[in-house]
Amino acid sequence: MAANSTHKTRVIKVNAAEVASAVDVLAIEEPLEIRLEHGPEGQRRVQNISVTMRTPGHDAELANGFLFTEGIIKNPEDIAQTEHCFIACAENKENVIQVSLVAGVVPHLQNTERNFYTTSSCGVCGKGSIDAIRTVSSFAIESGDSDTIQSPVLYQLPVILRKHQRIFEDTGGLHASALFTTMGELLLLREDVGRHNALDKLIGAALNYNWLPLRQTILLLSGRASFELIQKAAMAGINIIASVGAPSSLAVQLAQEFNITLIGFLRDERFNVYTAAHRVQIPRYEDTY
Repeated sequence: MAANSTHKTRVIKVNAAEVASAVDVLAIEEPLEIRLEHGPEGQRRVQNISVTMRTPGHDAELANGFLFTEGIIKNPEDIAQTEHCFIACAENKENVIQVSLVAGVVPHLQNTERNFYTTSSCGVCGKGSIDAIRTVSSFAIESGDSDTIQSPVLYQLPVILRKHQRIFEDTGGLHASALFTTMGELLLLREDVGRHNALDKLIGAALNYNWLPLRQTILLLSGRASFELIQKAAMAGINIIASVGAPSSLAVQLAQEFNITLIGFLRDERFNVYTAAHRVQIPRYEDTY
């Protein structure tokens, strides 16, 4: 990350009867206000879309990815420019970013009925209801796709992720979202103190590279698979999602609705397949139920 994403602080470390002074490295968490400029020439308006707690770095990707995964914009061509706004601040921090749409592009703001606050742990807080975040993907659901992945490829993904989580190694306090090919090649990785921010940064980067829809890729989540992460992945056309942690019940329901292969508890050469198991090449198994 170009921006400073860690902070050193002195701590007292206690280990049984041993007490010592030491320096600890923390992941920085700061607010980012996302503003949207839109409208025809001569009638432009700027409005606050969201405030999210994030780790500084890749802010433009975060803002663009957020607007796309929330269904506010439909195409990368809708964006004219994304840049930080200078706001007088005693600490000289860049915590306001503005996305300017091409003149004449009408943003879909029906899912932002009011300005909302998003915490670093939950991308749904402040929205009126669960229906308000069931945004419709720009990409059709493909029931007959040929994307498949082999078990040995899945086993190595968490290992590759940890090797490339530079800031996590320093702090132990960041989530990560990573994009792989179905052969296990790492394409992109983004970290953030908020799991939904890490995914928005990842999708924002893919948006900039004009990679969408993200067919024939695997999304790996460093933690649990929650509803909002499945929703964002579905918006980007991702068919295979694996998480190191557990999925929620609603995440499983949404993955089933979007025909997404959802894998949980991927670690130590084991995993559970919750939906669309036809994409995972696994040995024959015996159903004990």
